[in-house]
Amino acid sequence: MSELSRVYDRSRVPLYIQVASVMRQRIETKQWHPGQKIPTLIELEREFQVARVTVRQAVDILREEGLLRSQQGRGTFATEKSPDRHWFKLATTWDVLIESIKDNVVKRIKVNDPPEFPVLRDGEGDLADRYIFLRSVQYKDGEPYGIVNVHLANSVHKLAPEAFRQHPALPIIAERKDVHIQHAHQTVVIGSADPSASDLLKIALGAPTAECRCVLIDSDNVAIYVADIIYRSDAIQLHIDLLAHLRASTGGVQSAPRAKPAGRRSASSSRGSRLQLPSS
Repeated sequence: MSELSRVYDRSRVPLYIQVASVMRQRIETKQWHPGQKIPTLIELEREFQVARVTVRQAVDILREEGLLRSQQGRGTFATEKSPDRHWFKLATTWDVLIESIKDNVVKRIKVNDPPEFPVLRDGEGDLADRYIFLRSVQYKDGEPYGIVNVHLANSVHKLAPEAFRQHPALPIIAERKDVHIQHAHQTVVIGSADPSASDLLKIALGAPTAECRCVLIDSDNVAIYVADIIYRSDAIQLHIDLLAHLRASTGGVQSAPRAKPAGRRSASSSRGSRLQLPSS
């Protein structure tokens, strides 16, 4: 068995999606330059050691994503201008989170027999007496990129039921002075699209997804908002400023000068720096 065959066998993801992922990476990293003709189906079949129909399915996926274009009699080319991918930045602070979703376009989905209560994990507070379940698909430029399943405490929902029906819930909660949030956290894991997510997000079955869980806990330790969100992985970007807390607490970050060893020249004594808070 070849190394490629062993790699394929270790994954539950359909073979054509695995091939499409490798090809997509070549386009995004400019290994295949914009406008460049990519190898033929026969050449890709040999390289990836898969059936030609598998390669053709992978090419079709990337063509639908706007990463490849085909010309009759000439071949298949990487597009000159790829779509704006990974445009949605997952927030790492409350203010950024609210700002990033306040203008989202939501399409509510009717759910028959919705779950009455969320399943809370350790550290996620206590259950409210009653919840309202809201499910929606979020869109950008007419294309779906996220599925949101929210359990919203009824005591919060009844404060603005029409607003919660038409708009994302978090910005509404953030604006209200009569809702007191004690804790708010978000976790992210990598998952894969099940049949429902595949259909709603228009992605292949088993395609990678980013699964986010966002929980708000009020001053009574009640989980008033519990959301499970599934994003298309090709729309998501996570950027973390590792020094933000230092700047916030001290007004800046500076590197500390290293002491010169006796008898050594300055140019040879500085091989690196370490972060140090400014002295107060």
